[in-house]
Amino acid sequence: MATTEKTRMNEESTGRAAVGLEKVVLKVYRFDPETDERGRLDTFEIPYVDGMTVLDGLFTVLEKIDGSLAFRFSCREGICGACAMFINGSYRLACETQVARLLREGHREVHVMPLPHLPVIRDLVVDMTRFWECYEAIAPWIVTRSADPERERPQSPEERKRIDEYVGCILCGSCFSSCPSVWTGKEYLGPTAMMKTFRWVADTRDEAHDERLGLVAHEKGAWRCHTIFNCVEACPKKINPTSAIQGLKGRTVAALLRGAKGLRAGRKALADRP
Repeated sequence: MATTEKTRMNEESTGRAAVGLEKVVLKVYRFDPETDERGRLDTFEIPYVDGMTVLDGLFTVLEKIDGSLAFRFSCREGICGACAMFINGSYRLACETQVARLLREGHREVHVMPLPHLPVIRDLVVDMTRFWECYEAIAPWIVTRSADPERERPQSPEERKRIDEYVGCILCGSCFSSCPSVWTGKEYLGPTAMMKTFRWVADTRDEAHDERLGLVAHEKGAWRCHTIFNCVEACPKKINPTSAIQGLKGRTVAALLRGAKGLRAGRKALADRP
């Protein structure tokens, strides 16, 4: 296959191929708590550039049209999770979402909204306080009881493969925002914390598996999940939190049957910091 043909096919698969437009319309959610009683959509027409992402479009608005627009970003490489937004009806990372792909999906305009069901601080910036509190509650660091080795704690490629999917979570909050159990249960830990708990329970280097299970073995934890699968659909990294939560349920039952004392140890049994 000729190089040019390979390039064309790659651009089409990633959404970077040219769409033959000079302008693109962005409709962006705006809300300033100091002046607005409710949110609104502002419309911006900006020059289209081949390879433009939604984040690029937002920067064009910020730098050339309205410097008051507020949104989060950091790495611009789909790694930090800061730019998770609700774009044209789907949870997406603005830095990875190609405008051309949205247009090819049949959208005439690009609609950019903040993550739903989270308090809006301003425009596209949402309050993630509850999300981070739930994450901290599960002690998201390795806990060991044995003496420290002279070097690292080894892990085989096979052992690492069991947790690869969950290590890949970038903590963007999309699954948390999409979960009906989070919307209706204000004390529910949410799919991110559940999935990360399973990540540590399945990690062969961690030595507090039963204690971790005890942190989520209740109605505010794993048993609150009703397997609706919104979190799976929302995740921009194609991770399956529902599967991890079902794994937690199974391991919790097994721990109960063997009378694991660690289940009742509580959060204080884990170190306050790594």
